[in-house]
Amino acid sequence: MIARLIISRIEAALQRQAAVALIGPRQVGKTTLALKLAEDRPAIYLDLESRPDRDRLREPELFLKLHEDKLVILDEIHRAPELFQTLRSLIDQGRRRGKRTGRFLILGSASVDLLRQSSESLAGRIEYIDMAPLHLLEVKNDGQTRNRLWLRGGFPDSFLAANDADSFQLRRSFIRTCLERDVAQFGPRIPAETLERLWTMLAHNQATLLNASRLAAGLTVSAPTVTSYISLLVDLLLVRRLMPVHANVGKRLVKSPKTYVRDSGLVHALLGIGEMHALLGHPVVGASWEGFVIETLLGLAPARAVAGFYRTAAGAEIDLVLEFGGNTGTWAIEIKHGLTARLERGFYHALEDLQPSRALVVHAGENRYPVSAEIEAIGLGELAGEIAALGA
Repeated sequence: MIARLIISRIEAALQRQAAVALIGPRQVGKTTLALKLAEDRPAIYLDLESRPDRDRLREPELFLKLHEDKLVILDEIHRAPELFQTLRSLIDQGRRRGKRTGRFLILGSASVDLLRQSSESLAGRIEYIDMAPLHLLEVKNDGQTRNRLWLRGGFPDSFLAANDADSFQLRRSFIRTCLERDVAQFGPRIPAETLERLWTMLAHNQATLLNASRLAAGLTVSAPTVTSYISLLVDLLLVRRLMPVHANVGKRLVKSPKTYVRDSGLVHALLGIGEMHALLGHPVVGASWEGFVIETLLGLAPARAVAGFYRTAAGAEIDLVLEFGGNTGTWAIEIKHGLTARLERGFYHALEDLQPSRALVVHAGENRYPVSAEIEAIGLGELAGEIAALGA
């Protein structure tokens, strides 16, 4: 379902803009999706990690002009950021001749901000589409498959591996590749061992408030250095910083973001958790489930949605606040790893502060039932379907 949804988004964007960028972490399936899209139209595919393909672009303007009647797919665009200036020139030339849309599909393994920092701006000429790992609506909707997705994460090779041991080794190899290749390419010279320790510390502290000073002490570096390292992991789409909601409620609010290793399978690989029984007995189980739920829902939410969390110094708290705007309003979502929805007093206090349009508790079961007149308990699959429908 999600692949079809993203393809339809790409096709619609190509009708609006000359260039479309499909952004997602390495090995998430961007190339497969782009090649499938290319089956239905004249297209040429160039992998910029391939030296022969880069050599074809020694004179990029001349080469690309030869293919102006095709959709040009440029994979791993961060390998050749100097191309952005050429793309800008070609797009502007095409506009003057009436060729305004559907010329370039750009695939990148880093955040929009990082691409913008390292390239000539294509503002007004490009539309960005995010592609996350596999989500719950793309797999069989039953408890066993959902648990496999939670344990192994959403990278296709990991999820589809023959067994848990193979999946675990694939994720460990992915981590090594990120540390040895992507970090060296995008960031300053950071020792791979230091960054892996930080990444592992973030996994241990999944779903907690960021305390850069405490992390820095464990790494014997400064707090600003830790913040810059985390920013790099965020830019590489491997870590999420969920920002607090700044509500005007006259109360002292928490200002620090919460951090999540975005893919649950990577959380477990970093912590050495290879099997479900080990996960269920590990202290990270509740935080891992919270991150899994949040990534599932945010991967399906419409682009207009604004995500955050709510917490006051007095203990009022909501795990996820989704502001959709318009008639949909704001949804307050509490996340519980259990078959029933057991709420704490802080959630009720937070609802009094925010007055959301909907209050929901996501649990690990399948049943849907009212907790109170204002609060509804719901399974993850059902809520994921509702949120996906908002962006359809």
